[in-house]
Amino acid sequence: YAHGKPLPQGCHNHNVGRLHEASTTFLLCDVQEKFRGVIDQMPRVIEASKAMLAAAKVMAIPVIVTEQYPKALGHTVSELDVSEAKVFEKTQFSMYTNEFAHYLGGLDRKDAILFGVETHVCVQQTALDLMDRGIQVHVLADGVSSQRPLDREIALDRLRQAGCYVTTMESVLFELLRSKDAPEFKAISGIVKAYGENLKNLKPSVGEAAL
Repeated sequence: YAHGKPLPQGCHNHNVGRLHEASTTFLLCDVQEKFRGVIDQMPRVIEASKAMLAAAKVMAIPVIVTEQYPKALGHTVSELDVSEAKVFEKTQFSMYTNEFAHYLGGLDRKDAILFGVETHVCVQQTALDLMDRGIQVHVLADGVSSQRPLDREIALDRLRQAGCYVTTMESVLFELLRSKDAPEFKAISGIVKAYGENLKNLKPSVGEAAL
């Protein structure tokens, strides 16, 4: 019931974007060495990505990583251990290459958690491609950025309009856990705590107020 009136038939089936470990994949988009000095808030993106990769190991959630033209832009930043992830090189902006699509299809998972750079180009195009194919996409607001804060802000607005869920690293991890009684709770809590401490130690950068 809403305001004393019964809800329309079928309303209880409305998709509210709930996440489950067994149906979720983490997607790390183009967090590469050459972007380190040009992306606004890049240290924050790296810290959020580090936390997500650590959580993926604890929860046994698959991770797919892309690297945009690594011959020129370098590989994934050294702080991020992607040795257990599936890594694809690409030249198109979206992560959704033929190889990526084939691998993702084999995982048979309907929910994607997306983080990386740049929000208004590779992240946005990836999210739209995934949603076009029936994948539910959650983008981490604290795990994406662009060279210019306005581009990031507008891209997140567009993704919301398109039906993407914009959320945060901590929100996603605790939704996947559901309860303090989950066997992974202690480990995930430690990851989140370390993330918070690491953020305190980051030097302020341009666009600090944009996050």
